[in-house]
Amino acid sequence: CLCVSESELALCGVLSGRPPAFGACSRCPLQCFHILLCLICNRFKLLSFLLSGFFFFQRFDIGMGVDYYNLLNVGRNATDEDLKKAYRKLAMKWHPDKNPNNKKAAEAKFKQISEAYEVLSDPQKRAVYDQYGEEGLKGVPPPGAAGGPGFTSGGGTNFFRFSPREADDIFAEFFGGNPFASMSGLGGLGGRSGRNPFGDGMFGGFGGTENVFRSFKDTSGPRKAASVENKLQCTLEELYSGSTRKMKISRNIADASGKTMPIEEILTIEVKPGWKKGTKITFPEKGNEEPNVVPADLVFVIDEKPHDVFKRDGNDLIITHKLSLAEALTDYTLTVNTLDGRTLTIPCNEVISPGYEKIVPKEGMPVAKEPGKKGNLRIKFDIKFPSRLTSEQKAGIKRALGGS
Repeated sequence: CLCVSESELALCGVLSGRPPAFGACSRCPLQCFHILLCLICNRFKLLSFLLSGFFFFQRFDIGMGVDYYNLLNVGRNATDEDLKKAYRKLAMKWHPDKNPNNKKAAEAKFKQISEAYEVLSDPQKRAVYDQYGEEGLKGVPPPGAAGGPGFTSGGGTNFFRFSPREADDIFAEFFGGNPFASMSGLGGLGGRSGRNPFGDGMFGGFGGTENVFRSFKDTSGPRKAASVENKLQCTLEELYSGSTRKMKISRNIADASGKTMPIEEILTIEVKPGWKKGTKITFPEKGNEEPNVVPADLVFVIDEKPHDVFKRDGNDLIITHKLSLAEALTDYTLTVNTLDGRTLTIPCNEVISPGYEKIVPKEGMPVAKEPGKKGNLRIKFDIKFPSRLTSEQKAGIKRALGGS
């Protein structure tokens, strides 16, 4: 207390722990009472400070929302392969059909796992989550986030909209179906409610066409629009080295009243080295928005442009080289310009016969799922035989080859 000296506090008996006696010091009784109130007040100020710090950190912790990395048991630097491996393991463990005795808790956990995978496996959503947490994904900028990625300042429209997909849809993409669907009804060859867990495929005769992926799906919600697919033409060079493609799209979005308006967006596609024709890149719910309909997924499908020199066969590259019969029978050196601009000098000291194929290891396409690994370069030969030979040439060939 700054209003009295230490000696005056001692006279009042405060420092000794005894209550101050009115008139026991040079101050008046009211002033002694004021000293006691100051001490009590200071103690409450300290307690208030500590409590406010505690609740500040609590609020900070709560504001970050769900820890998706912790849900999947992966680190913050987890790769796509790490995320897939973690999701497969946890989804199989917590699928509601595998936990009939604790279905409600398993369903909640299963949905959390699916949501965590959906966010972290999408580069755009993951970037927003890493910077702003769960609230950022929901379109609510945290304090100090105005103008940051995914948000607009000044009351503008927020174009980043996060809407989790159904957990069973993600599960179906991974496993191609529900392996647990028939566990509760094996006696009737039909899973739940006597329905066929395999739909109308090759086991269609067992009954019914019920979609088993609706086991815990709210079918009363809005329907999902069919996916929209577009081809993404890539050169062999782009698929060899990788590339970044920017795709400009136009679509309609709806506001809270259901009114739609057109917008343009730029989607970034990171083409990975080794991707093959048919690889799909999905942007969830990037189709047109309309009332009572979940927007369609926008899917880009890799298509490979023909190359003048190379032909792709899986992870191998094939070239066909023309040479004369003399070159095929004698030493020959072949020069090949690679897709990444290098020049290979390949000696061919063996006799090259029709149908022969020379293999150059590790000079093919990169293997997308195994970084650092490549296929082979396979060289086929088109041997040009002479249309006719003179008598002297024939005799010379016989002598050279040991004929009579």
